[in-house]
Amino acid sequence: MTSKKTGYLLGAAFGVGIAAAAMVAGAGAQLPEGAANDNPASVVRTSAASNVFAPPPGAPMSFADIFEKVSPAVVSINVTSRADARALRRIPGFENFPFDIVPRGEEDEEGGGRTTPEGQPRLPRQQSSGSGFFIRPDGYIVTNNHVVENAEEITVVLKDERELKATVVGRDEGTDLAVLKVEGNNFPYVNFENAAKPRVGDWVITVGNPFGLGGTATAGIISAYGRDLNEVFVDYIQIDAPINRGNSGGPTFDIYGRVIGVNTAIFSPTGGSVGIGFAIPSEIADNITRQLISGGKITRGYIGATIQNFTTEMAEAQGLGDQRGAIVSDLVPGGPSERAGLQPGDVVTSVNGRPVKTSSELTREVAKANAGDTLRLDVIRDGRRRVVEVRSGVRPTESELAANNEGAPNQPNRQGNAIPPQAQRPEVLGMAIGPLDAAARQRHSIPADVRGVVIEAIDQASDAAERGLRRGDVIVRAGNKQIASAADLAGEVESAKKAGRSSVLIGVNRDGRTLFLPLKVTG
Repeated sequence: MTSKKTGYLLGAAFGVGIAAAAMVAGAGAQLPEGAANDNPASVVRTSAASNVFAPPPGAPMSFADIFEKVSPAVVSINVTSRADARALRRIPGFENFPFDIVPRGEEDEEGGGRTTPEGQPRLPRQQSSGSGFFIRPDGYIVTNNHVVENAEEITVVLKDERELKATVVGRDEGTDLAVLKVEGNNFPYVNFENAAKPRVGDWVITVGNPFGLGGTATAGIISAYGRDLNEVFVDYIQIDAPINRGNSGGPTFDIYGRVIGVNTAIFSPTGGSVGIGFAIPSEIADNITRQLISGGKITRGYIGATIQNFTTEMAEAQGLGDQRGAIVSDLVPGGPSERAGLQPGDVVTSVNGRPVKTSSELTREVAKANAGDTLRLDVIRDGRRRVVEVRSGVRPTESELAANNEGAPNQPNRQGNAIPPQAQRPEVLGMAIGPLDAAARQRHSIPADVRGVVIEAIDQASDAAERGLRRGDVIVRAGNKQIASAADLAGEVESAKKAGRSSVLIGVNRDGRTLFLPLKVTG
């Protein structure tokens, strides 16, 4: 491959100055002849020294002083790595939500078509760039993990144009943070602000290396807090200060020049800034980077369970009002939860007395534990509340978890095979239900350890079809009951109707994984 250069279209915006004049009347000023004298309010006396256009409190006249103070601590990070399609991560459900690392061309100077010592094809080398900033005078730099995770060589460019080689001290995939180190001392640095939290609407300024244009400042406001982007360990700060590809790892400052966030991602259908950017809050970044510097690795608690949000719709289907929490869909065989007696279908409502309303909150609470700690889970099972104590393990890395989730390649259902006779397929909620016998397992490639009933056909006008169910899916649970036959499923549907509920909660296994969802039983 040959190196590629990126062209930039630079736009200039011209500001329009508005001058205002004030009429000043001195003491003893006379009204024009013929003017009415009985309305003294018609004359306004002002002072020429009045600051007519004084900004409201908190609005800076300029960000120049802030930029001069903090910009020497911000660096550009140039990375040489092997091309890897996984390097550009996508947040599930946010396909147009690119992480903003900037590719700077590719080259195959070391033989992209050759093999590695392990016999694998050698991928071509590529160059990319991001941002970072010094947090200590002895050369420690914070950036994003996705900027450097596949790096073979890292060069840091300072504001004074010095170029220094950097090494990775530690990386954390869970929060997308990394710490680098360059040799030297007395580097300008900035501090995380964990005490004074700016409000939504307060000014912020970002500095970084968008599209390779190092030392770029942009300003805006905090748009929102607590943005959950399906990233388990971070509730992001949303800002409207323009950040683009290459700003990854750069800092967001408050108007006092303190770091309140680490720029990480943008939401954009085009790849450019549309005014919606996201930063990792400083209290998370500070905690993680301190751990990386001290030990180079982050460890988190782990209970070995697959969970999902227990929504209000699910709660209604179970007769639990507006109960929120996380529902257990699967257990890791031999893992901490299975050993402790946690079961699929359990709804976890708190951990060690701290309420959890979502699966992310449960994961974060579990992650706080050390290996061997006992976690007290308050759960709802079969409509009754109970306590399950789980001894925490150590959470695998995000890459290891992703590899486990990928598992064996999915085998498509053999749609061309004959469907069993109609007499063997009673219909429930628009689904033709068949027994999970040897023929069905072979027909739909269903593992031997999965128990339930199989969907052999589905009415495309049904709620089940609208929610994405399809032929070959296995219904393993309904309501509070494990399902072994179509009669079991029909019985739970009737129970939901008699209880006056509009839906029934079912557990569906597909490709070895279970997901819970409510199906309408009326209408």
